[in-house]
Amino acid sequence: MSDQQFALLPSLEAVLQDPDVMEILIDGYNRVYVDKHGAFIDVPTPYQSNDHLLAEIVAMASALGRRLDEDHPIADFRLIEDGSRIHVVLPPISLNGPVMNIRKFQRKPLTLNELLSYGCLSEDMAEFLQACVLGRINIGVCGGTGSGKTSVQNILCQMIPDEERIITVEHSAEILLDKKRRVALETRPANPDGRGEVSMRDLISSATKMRPDRLVIGELQGGEVIDMLLAINIGYDGSIFNLHANGTRDALSRLEVMATTGNPTLPLLAVREQIASAVQLLTYQERMRDGTRRIIRITEVVGLQGDQIQTQDIFEFRQTGYADGKISGYYTATGVVPRFITKIRNANLELPMSIFEPR
Repeated sequence: MSDQQFALLPSLEAVLQDPDVMEILIDGYNRVYVDKHGAFIDVPTPYQSNDHLLAEIVAMASALGRRLDEDHPIADFRLIEDGSRIHVVLPPISLNGPVMNIRKFQRKPLTLNELLSYGCLSEDMAEFLQACVLGRINIGVCGGTGSGKTSVQNILCQMIPDEERIITVEHSAEILLDKKRRVALETRPANPDGRGEVSMRDLISSATKMRPDRLVIGELQGGEVIDMLLAINIGYDGSIFNLHANGTRDALSRLEVMATTGNPTLPLLAVREQIASAVQLLTYQERMRDGTRRIIRITEVVGLQGDQIQTQDIFEFRQTGYADGKISGYYTATGVVPRFITKIRNANLELPMSIFEPR
């Protein structure tokens, strides 16, 4: 962990130093717990009172040049040295006392082999996803909070050939990508006077003018969806994005809602046409009740039929039981061959048809 973390949050040094802690959650001074090995674990509080906790939070905000008080009780921070993300909510908005979430930035990204060893997906699924990235299929990575979306997006991005120019666009920088031709863009909030904001829409517009071979978009949250779809549909294939969703069908619905909310004059059918044209593949992952993270489903977006977007599942995880706190099950193909298989073959990529056979 960085010296900046210890300097700004001295009371939390012990948990910050623990490499197995992914996230720290503080719900008032006397309730502190951490996300460790996929489970939430209570830890002893280092704070004597809510005033003690509040003083440390306000000092941190001041050191980072941010205003945090009763008039501005909600704030997000990113530590410059290591990229850890911090979200704070103060009283009177929070009835628990000061509330703080710290998501530690992982300097060493997970590898595909590690995901395989953890049982997050099957070897056939991994081979298929690699062919999709190399074949420039547009991929959306979706899942719930803490399901590992960014980790999977990182791994997919690492598969992009080194000679390609990649522009990443994010609200808060999380994508770990060691590529010499990568340009990273991050939004900026407005200052206390309401000036200086740089939005996702601004960055996507800028990215398209920077001659990218690939656009990689971090978590989609609003009207920037339509900008991304339009960019992909004018020729930026091989794009990879992520969003919160409760399934692959829900991901399509959320894309619709975000696109139309940010652009209320757009007809819904026009939005669906853009989605069906731009998005070719969706992966959906869950943090399961035993703490494991799995890619539950890989789904092809087939296209528009009438006024409805059609999909078909290519791979899925089938649960067979739950005992002793562990989920059992297996990964299988559904027997469906994606329609974009021709595009993969045209890229001179070998993908055995046997991987699409149900297990």
